[in-house]
Amino acid sequence: MSNERHHEAAMEPALARFRHSLAHRFSLFDDKAADEEIERRIRDGVDLSGATPWILIFAIFVASVGLNVNSTAVIIGAMLISPLMGPIMGAGLGVAVYDFDLVKRALTNLAIATLISLVVSALYFFVSPLHEAQSELLARTTPTVWDVLIALFGGLAGIIGMTRQEKSNVIPGVAIATALMPPVCTAGFGIATGQWSFVVGALYLYTINCVFIGLATVIGIRVLKLKRHGFANAKVQRQVKFYLLLIALGTAIPSTYLAFNLVKDEVFKSNVKAFIGREFTLEGTQVAYTKIDPITRTIEVALIGLPLSKSMLQSIEGRLAVANLAGAKIVVHQTGDNRVDVTALKSSLLSDLYSNGQEALRQKEEQVKKLEQELAERNAIYEKAADIDLELRAQYPNIASIFLSDGVDLHPDGTKTKLVQLTVRSTKSIPSADKTRIENWFKARSKSDAVVLNFRIEPQPTSAAKQGKAKV
Repeated sequence: MSNERHHEAAMEPALARFRHSLAHRFSLFDDKAADEEIERRIRDGVDLSGATPWILIFAIFVASVGLNVNSTAVIIGAMLISPLMGPIMGAGLGVAVYDFDLVKRALTNLAIATLISLVVSALYFFVSPLHEAQSELLARTTPTVWDVLIALFGGLAGIIGMTRQEKSNVIPGVAIATALMPPVCTAGFGIATGQWSFVVGALYLYTINCVFIGLATVIGIRVLKLKRHGFANAKVQRQVKFYLLLIALGTAIPSTYLAFNLVKDEVFKSNVKAFIGREFTLEGTQVAYTKIDPITRTIEVALIGLPLSKSMLQSIEGRLAVANLAGAKIVVHQTGDNRVDVTALKSSLLSDLYSNGQEALRQKEEQVKKLEQELAERNAIYEKAADIDLELRAQYPNIASIFLSDGVDLHPDGTKTKLVQLTVRSTKSIPSADKTRIENWFKARSKSDAVVLNFRIEPQPTSAAKQGKAKV
């Protein structure tokens, strides 16, 4: 018994050291900035005046162009310079520390910034000649539960980075991850083109991002225990807390409901895809396309190949409940079925062919451009060959012929250098000074310093040789 107590006593310091090490490693208070500095940083980002609205306008134009031409790099650049994050974090700070004036100011500036974004992006897309919805635009019209998680965790990372003694580069990363600018510009595209489903979907995603970034800010400020502001009297305190609670619930409850529906829809879609992959993997029959509607819980499957019997279809439908799809309705279109949605099938097949063909075409175009460039570089000197021959013969009548070619100089370290080679055949020896002059002239003529010159003497045929050739 004494040995066990001695062992436990020896283990206690080790466990204490481990807990202390763990607490120190994950502590949010060791390098935390002063409360006044944290508030100053966040409050400075709330105001929308001076240069800030101009930066916002230019960021909107950049994002709109990026969405219009489907350029991910341009869209990322717009997100980096966008000032939309400031008012959202300011509203979160105000809720966390019971500063009603800050909340009101932050939400007012956020509403103005959103309105500016919608107007400017709508004007851009109205005058733009490109009205086709690219993939970058379409990606902002159908929010999923992953957007909720990105906004929440991104906001938590942002508030932790904002509250450090030395500001890190977390905020730009949060701006890219949560993507506030593209959804509001997508809504502007919907307004300009009259596609109101785009407006609703994009503003839905924008609202999710704003609410959950603000919620993450509230959580971070509360965890870091920033000092809450006092009030003039108890009555004012109760009123302000009530209004703040009302605002928080007014945003959190709908967002929670929307998030719940998103999760439910995503789980339904995931279960459907697993079910289709498991039940319709049949020899001689292929799934051409699927259409899943989580709202009506309807699953449409189009099959090509050998048709399935009615009993087999009933057996598959009976296994819906086992796959957590109780209450779902499955509609199977197959060869010989009058209900086959030919338009949807054709659209799906053409869409796949178009996307695959576009990618293959892009790769081929890049290869062709590269080959055309190499061919143009190679042919450039050959197009001047006749002029080079005439110019050399005019300066040096003893030149009998020239030979022009290109090649590669292989270095000992494995590197390669392209070069141009000129072989000059003359009836008499060319002096060294003339050889140097020809070499300098040829470098200028070929516009390249990587040249190699060879000089050879080609003796004139004797009179006897000429007579022999004449007799032949």
